Amino acid sequence: MSKKAIRGYIQAIRKRYRQVSRKVKRFILDEFCTITGYNRKYAIRKFNEPLQERAKNKQPQRRKAIYGLKVISVIAAVWEAAGYPCSTRLKALLVLWMPWIRRRYAISAEIEKKLLSITPRQMDRRLKSRKTKAGKRIYGRTKPGTLLKHQIPIKADYWDVNTPGWTEVDTVSHSGSSAEGLFAYTVNQTDILTTWVESRAVLGKGEKGVVEALEEMALAFPFQIRGIDSDNGSEFVNWHLFRHCEKRHIQPFRSRPYKKDDNAHIEQKNWTHVRKLTGWDRYDTPEAVAALNDLYRKELSLFMNHFMPSTKTPQKKACRIKTDQGL
Repeated sequence: MSKKAIRGYIQAIRKRYRQVSRKVKRFILDEFCTITGYNRKYAIRKFNEPLQERAKNKQPQRRKAIYGLKVISVIAAVWEAAGYPCSTRLKALLVLWMPWIRRRYAISAEIEKKLLSITPRQMDRRLKSRKTKAGKRIYGRTKPGTLLKHQIPIKADYWDVNTPGWTEVDTVSHSGSSAEGLFAYTVNQTDILTTWVESRAVLGKGEKGVVEALEEMALAFPFQIRGIDSDNGSEFVNWHLFRHCEKRHIQPFRSRPYKKDDNAHIEQKNWTHVRKLTGWDRYDTPEAVAALNDLYRKELSLFMNHFMPSTKTPQKKACRIKTDQGL
């Protein structure tokens, strides 16, 4: 018998065991020990334990909610207005955005105290449903280039730089639901050390247009570009970009084919700086490209590079596993 069945068996005969005579108790004990295999003295102790009646319809005790709907609604509003940052960045944003929150929502001192004390983990839990609804999968349309594979070295290890200028670059397509015809791309470039980001839109991803966008972004960065790390797309692995790098003394790198983790910095910026703003709509006219570039050069660059906090991994340590030499 299982332990659960034995406990039920004891509960069923315990009350009757206490009400019968000593002679009948002896027969009950003989039968119980034969069925369960328990020691006789142990069985007597179990039958003589005090009766414990279970509380009927007892409701589980829940901790009282600290952060009410008002607090969560304000946090959700800031999260959406700031471009859906992660909870760690959102925690830092709440302090900077508090004057805006006071004017817009007329919060009390108690709610303001709760907004400043809530933890990133708690925000993740309370915004989980909203994040699930807003999340979408990103699909790329990069075709691998076949030229200059031997001239451009592969960069796959961890970027450990202490000077600005070493960047990663990628393109984001704006084709909508169809990849037919000519449509816009955003050339996105980020600095590894400072996380500074510049973006430019081009109609199609021809080699000449991409190089012109990179030249314009190089002038917008507040420091000299030292290196460019890209994927294996033909818009980057070509002679136009290679000559551009040689002319400006820039070291080109490329990632391993089909390994997006090699360009994790720019992949993250593709989402936070481009896809969350433009969505998955189709832009295929010069007017749309001009409107995107006007936004990229002015408001978006100022907002994301000067007023939005950024998170970085300070260091990585290798983990050594000890093994027994005798095995």
